Amino acid sequence: MTSTPTAVLESYSFLEGPRWRDGRLWISDFYTHQVISCRGDGSDVRVEAEVPEQPSGLGWLPDGRLLIVSMRDHAVLRREPDGTLAVHADLSAHASGVLNDMFVDAAGRAYVGNFGFDLMTGAPVRSAAVVRIDPDGSVATATEELHFPNGTVVIGDTMVIAETLGNRISAFDVAADGTLGPRRDWARFGELSSSTVVGEVLGAASVAPDGICADAEGAVWVADALGNRALRVREGGEILAEVDAGTGVYACVLGGDDGRTLYLCAAPGFAEHERRDTREARLLAVTVDVPAAG
Repeated sequence: MTSTPTAVLESYSFLEGPRWRDGRLWISDFYTHQVISCRGDGSDVRVEAEVPEQPSGLGWLPDGRLLIVSMRDHAVLRREPDGTLAVHADLSAHASGVLNDMFVDAAGRAYVGNFGFDLMTGAPVRSAAVVRIDPDGSVATATEELHFPNGTVVIGDTMVIAETLGNRISAFDVAADGTLGPRRDWARFGELSSSTVVGEVLGAASVAPDGICADAEGAVWVADALGNRALRVREGGEILAEVDAGTGVYACVLGGDDGRTLYLCAAPGFAEHERRDTREARLLAVTVDVPAAG
């Protein structure tokens, strides 16, 4: 693999939720309130949706309609064929913090995490649930008591969820109806902090797993929100490779024509008051050896 990332997109606010679909990258930009797409080299940028309450996780229903997390009003939106946005599900009764990343499976079930507490004002740290939205828009709790549930993938019959404040990646067996079994460690990087002070929790973390993506060998690439890097990790926690981005890395996806380009959502930091009115976020790209799963 080549180890030095290069910039594909520049001058955005805070990029999140990257996805590769039909030869294009799809990405949310928090503070411009846009979902954009582009070709793998960053050309042909299109605004796909405007989300006033801040877009994040992305995914698609089996019929091709785009789902978008609308963070601040606790909703998942659905883009109709004419481009209009409709509320697919209201998660106000299920989320204790602003919504976060989302994974949508092949059946159209969406799994959505949330912060659990007000991160940006330094509120006491609280655990959070992941909510499942079935294709008809009905809502159920998938699992509870996770520590800032974030990037999510499915490997075989196992759902893998990054816990940014948990120093770990968790795994759950997925039943045919989409329900999740008990939590177990998929990778543990250190002990779980008992503090409720966000600075202390982050200070005690060895890795802060943020966005993740899976490769064809069943390993995951993890954006380490504290380490200015992305890590390739296998089940059990062994770190197989590292990409040093030289700046904060908050999400990642494998894409490109051969699935071997690792795209990294990068910014100097994640604090809203620093990112909201600046345009320092970039999308970086680096070539890796093992292609994307599937």
